[in-house]
Amino acid sequence: MRIALCAIGALLLCATACATSPARAEPDINREALWAFIEEMEDKHDFDREALAHLFGQIEPRPRVIAAISSPAEAKPWYEYRPLFVNERRIRGGVRFWGSHKETLTRAERVYGVPPEIIAAILGVETRYGRTTGVHPVLESLTTLAFAYPPRSRFFRRELEEYLLLTREEGFNPLLIKGSYAGAMGPGQFIASSYRHFAVDFDGDGRRDILHNIADVIGSVANYLQAHGWRRKQAVASRAHTRGERYKLFLSQDLKPRISLRRMERYGVTPQDNLRGSDLATLIALETVTGREYWIGLYNFYVITRYNRSPLYAMAIHQLSQKILAKRPAIKASTE
Repeated sequence: MRIALCAIGALLLCATACATSPARAEPDINREALWAFIEEMEDKHDFDREALAHLFGQIEPRPRVIAAISSPAEAKPWYEYRPLFVNERRIRGGVRFWGSHKETLTRAERVYGVPPEIIAAILGVETRYGRTTGVHPVLESLTTLAFAYPPRSRFFRRELEEYLLLTREEGFNPLLIKGSYAGAMGPGQFIASSYRHFAVDFDGDGRRDILHNIADVIGSVANYLQAHGWRRKQAVASRAHTRGERYKLFLSQDLKPRISLRRMERYGVTPQDNLRGSDLATLIALETVTGREYWIGLYNFYVITRYNRSPLYAMAIHQLSQKILAKRPAIKASTE
């Protein structure tokens, strides 16, 4: 017990000492909550409490994590958000990625029903096809958010639990893995709970490695989307034309499609693409520099928001995927 308390104390001493720095205030770790978590991990999952206390004693709270989660990109208006992810660099990168992993992407579509351009777009938006997977030690990020960020402490406490279980199951050193400020890992940016429940061994080598193995990454992204309801060979979204004022009634709806397109049309919403009137949809308004543009989100659009619960994110995935799909034949022809 003395070793455990000293280790926890070391973590808190670091937080207190660093807080005196005029450059940046350190997060205030909730010591009692952290110790209760350690005891719970021992009771629920048979972890050794002194080993966990020693583990937590080796990390430091991260102020950059609090700053990042307090100002996410999804808080930007669409006209600022879109250029970050739907741009020529990511489009060409997506085309190259598709060309390099064509067989694996084709197999993922055959097995899970998710088209290559969607998988490529997700990896493009998340990490630029694996180039930027994150610089934050995951254990430090999750500990900071679980015990020094009250608005989402409950969620990140669960993710910290999942992370410790994951590292034990997979034989990872919990101190060494780096990821996003929110603890997302690898080219597909899976959080720990998603890794444990949706990662697959897609190349059959006996390991689910979505930190380094791109075949497993591709299969796992496709499996995640299928598990959340992806509908094979169905559309994602369509630009919409509006008339009158009654269509505004649909703007307060949640992202899960609940209104038929036939009913939307009666209220002044017309899809640009040829869609079935019986399909359920949601109406999305995006802020542009000249006003609003409207989109119809179908069920697959909703599924993408299960990956990241922002309509801006899902729209960026949709538009980037369509740009990759459109440019791929042209680039292929130019290189032959």
